[in-house]
Formats: sequence, C-alpha cells, structure tokens
Amino acid sequence: MGVGAEERESAKLRRDETELAPVDAAQPAAAAAAAAAEGRATWGRRLEFVLASVGYAVGLGNVWRFPYLCYRSGGGAFLIPYIVMLFLCGIPLLFMEFVIGQYSRLGPVHALARVCPLLKGVGVATVVISFILCTYYNVLMTWALYYLLNSFGSPLPWQSCNNTWNAVGNCSTGFPGNATHLQSASQQFFDYKLLDMTKGIEEAGGIRWELFGLLVLAWAIVYLCIFKGVKSTGKVVYFTATFPYFILIAFLINNVQLPGAHDGIMFFLKPVWSKLLEVQVWVNAAAQIFNSIGIGFGSMISMASYNKINNNILRDTFIVALTNSATSILAGFVIFSAIGYMAHIHNLSVDNIATDGPGLVFVVYPEIFSTLPVPQVWASLFFIMLLCLGLDSQFAMVEVAITCFMDGFSSKPFRFLRRKELLVLAVCAVGLLLGIPHITRGGIYVFQLMDHYTAVVSLMFLAFFEVLAVCWLFGVRRLSLMVKTMMGKVPNIYFRLCWQFMSPLLVLGILISSIFQYTPARYGKTYTYPVWAEVLGWFISLVSIVWIPIGAFHELYKHKGSLVQRLKMAVRPTVDLNPLQSDPEKNQEGTVSTTLVNCP
Repeated sequence: MGVGAEERESAKLRRDETELAPVDAAQPAAAAAAAAAEGRATWGRRLEFVLASVGYAVGLGNVWRFPYLCYRSGGGAFLIPYIVMLFLCGIPLLFMEFVIGQYSRLGPVHALARVCPLLKGVGVATVVISFILCTYYNVLMTWALYYLLNSFGSPLPWQSCNNTWNAVGNCSTGFPGNATHLQSASQQFFDYKLLDMTKGIEEAGGIRWELFGLLVLAWAIVYLCIFKGVKSTGKVVYFTATFPYFILIAFLINNVQLPGAHDGIMFFLKPVWSKLLEVQVWVNAAAQIFNSIGIGFGSMISMASYNKINNNILRDTFIVALTNSATSILAGFVIFSAIGYMAHIHNLSVDNIATDGPGLVFVVYPEIFSTLPVPQVWASLFFIMLLCLGLDSQFAMVEVAITCFMDGFSSKPFRFLRRKELLVLAVCAVGLLLGIPHITRGGIYVFQLMDHYTAVVSLMFLAFFEVLAVCWLFGVRRLSLMVKTMMGKVPNIYFRLCWQFMSPLLVLGILISSIFQYTPARYGKTYTYPVWAEVLGWFISLVSIVWIPIGAFHELYKHKGSLVQRLKMAVRPTVDLNPLQSDPEKNQEGTVSTTLVNCP
C-alpha cells in the first residue's frame, strides 16, 4: 500500500478518534474503576494469562492431528501454507478476540452483544459450543486416566495377546501391516478392555462403571483447579502448561536415537511441492490454524476479559500463536520419529502405521512403549502429559460458561449463583451428567458423532459470523480505536488489512469448502451411522448455530420502523465499559461514562 493510502487511513482514524474523544480519553481509568467496583478478578501476573492461553491453544490436536495432516498434505511443503495462514488468519483473529475481551471486561455473550447487537446470538452460540465440547472432551481425560492407572504393571496390559479381553484368533503382538484380519494387542486393549465397545450406536450397552468413576475424578480435578476462578487457574497452569514441553523434549531426545527414526522424520518433512497447487491443502492449513488456536469458541475472549485494561495483548498474541505452531512442529518430530522406529522393527512402511485422532495416542503410542526399556516410566509420563494438555483446554472451555453466568446473573433470584464455588460446581455437575452417554459400551460412537458435528460442522459457521460481526459490521476503525485506548496507538497496517480483507475472506473460504466437502460421520474405516444418528448429529450442530438467527430476530423485533431502519439500529454498537453509570450515587465518585452508543 502506498504512502498516500496510509495517510488517508490515518486521517480516517484521527477523524473517528476526534468524534469519540470524550469517550476514549476516560476509558482506561473508568474501566479500571468499573472492574474494581464490580469485584471482577484479574490474573495475578501477566505470565498466568499467557500460560493459560498457551495451555488452551496447545492441546491434544497439536499431538494427534497436525503431524498426520502435515505428512498427508505435502510434508515440508505444507509448512508454507501453514505459516502463511498463521500470519493472515491466526494471529490477526487471536489479537481481535483478545482486544474484544480485554476492552469490554466481559465474556463473549455480553461483549459480542455490545459490539454488534444484530449478531448477539454469536456470543451465546460460542458458549453453547464450548460447553458441548467440554462434556465429551473430558472423556478423553477419562481414557488418559485409565491408561495411566494401567501403566504401572509389568508387563503392560497391551503388550501381549494373553489376556481375557483378547480375541486370540486375530490378535497380533505388534502392528499387523497389510493383514487386515489381524488387530494389534494395543488396538484390542482400546476396543475390548477400555471401551468394551458394541457393534454400533444402535447398541448402547451398559455404563462402564470403571470409566464412570474416572469421569467423576476428571471433573473433580477440573473443579478443584478452577473453582476459585483465575486466581486458582493461574497457579495451576504453571505446571500444566509447561510440563508437556519437558516430556516432548525427553521423548524427542530418546526417539531420535532409535533405529528408523530418521526415516520417519524424513517421511514427515519430505516436501511434495505439487501439493501446493491443490486448493484443499491451503484450506487444510487455514482450518488447522483456526481450530488449533481456538478462534470461535469464546475461550480467548473470556480469558482476556480478566486482564488489566492496559495489558500488552499484542505481545501476548504473538507469544501464544507462535508457541502453538512451534509446539505442533515439535510434536511432529516426536510422533514421526517414533513411528519410523516402529516401521523399522516391524519391517513396514510408515504409511501402514501413521494415523491421527485418538488412535495415535491410545493405540500407536502404547504399542511403541512396549518396545522401549522401562516401558512403565515412558507410558506414565506420556499419559500425564496428555492429561496436562487436555486439562488446560478443558479449563478454558468450562471458564466460558462460568464467565457468561457470572456476567449475567445479577438479578436477586440468581444472585446465589454469583458465588463462584457454587456456580462452578453446578456447571461441572451438568457436564458430568452429559458425559455419561460417552462412557457406555456404545459411547465411542456417540463421541465420534458429537466430535464431527460440533468441532467440524458448527465451528466454522460460528467463526464466520463472529468475524463478520467484529471486522465488518462493528468495523476495523472502531476496533483500532479500542486498541489505541488500551495500548496508546492504533494497530499497524498489517492488522488492519487482515481484519478488513484477508481474515474474513479466508474464514468464508473455509466455510464454503467445509460445506462442499461435507462427508457424513464415520467411525473407523467401515462403520457408517444410521440415518437417525445423522439427524441427531445435525440437531447437535443446530443447538449452537440456532442462537444466531434467534438473536438477530429478537434484536430486529425490539426496534420500530421499516426493516431498513431496524437493521440500521440493530448494527449500531453499544460498548459499555462502565457499569457504575447505572448508579448515580457511585458515579459521583468521578468516573466518566464510557458508553459507545450509536457510533456513526
């Protein structure tokens, strides 16, 4: 962009700033006073916010999805679209969510309602999708606990076929390769011991009481870590966000010394340049960045809302986004060095072993431990690492619902729920109850169905409408003024261009691609869901998406006049940073109203 264009853009920003000068001049002090008045907690240290955000972004997907996606999408060549999408989509949108959360000091429901009343349903939808996700995400923690408790025996229970749960006729100690009628011992441990799975979702089976007890334990751990809010979570993340890196580095040092590790790493990194000409590879890169950072779930907005008003979120944005991507690449080296080793000792191609999803961490890696010295140590460390990765993400998703209720329950009938301990207990109890279908004998099919229609189908709709609400309807200039209020200067041209053009168009492209490339949910390579289950899956998707049109219709109904007049009123932001303004006596203390009402 030329110098003239830059000057014109700066002039527009100065014009908007002049129009809103009485508002902006008082916002930092007023916001701080408002936060103190309402007793809203803040992070004890900036490092706690950074660690909590990194812990949320760096989750199980970094370990089980990115490495497989990278090798399948062109190996080392995939890093080019991945890095491009990181800087055009990931970093700008993460910064956008941090700005909205820190400026408003509110969770996604109330923050987005004030940014764009017409699309206020997006905030509700983010809370719904996060809560649905956390109800089955904790099932993964239950499985990790189960494996952890079974990691101390000698030999490991998935090491041989001489167990009561094994189907001896088709059990193989090691990977069976192309022998499709055989299953590895670790696969049978997962299918027949952990899950005791039925033949399909049609057969629910009974509750796996061992898993139920561990699900209660998993939710108890979540409760004890977050029941005091950010004050307790901020202390827990010092361990949960950092410990996985020690384990990943230890695994990498061990793995690269194993025979075949070099071949696995080269399989991971070997560039297939022709893949760069495929549109789907670029879409995969954008989707991975988007899903990994967690745009659209409301968690980043919630966590940023507990920051002090002048926190340097620009610096934090780069730390979180770059750490997340670096961890994905590190995990790729760890995973494929181990897979190369297994391919070497079983005389198989890496293709025969490489996989993604739960099968990687609950089937492939346990099989790898069986071949290492002192396998009990490696297995226990690995599953503790999985617990840390999962719990950080779980904290943030549960916190979205907590923040929503804490912001909203001010009327007398609900004031008892403003006690953090009771509210967190209620949310965790509901999450526990909704997680029970996943720990039945047919629960794996329910888990896969919900994961497909929540994390794949719903998320891209929510993400697009969030970006539409903030970047286009609220506007880049207003967003830039928010940044100036908190940091003293407007964001540079890179962020403004990404917000205005690049990021919204990329999100729209991912959404369109997701629609055209939609495939029904499946489990494994052979099981397809019955029609009634597919209908149930779409209903699960609509549970979150439906709040967007409901919120829009409600906002239009509130206003009077023609449809055009109602639309104009409905898109005008009402960003209120000063809850004291509703109390004239408290306002006499000198705080200034910080409401951006009906901005031009």
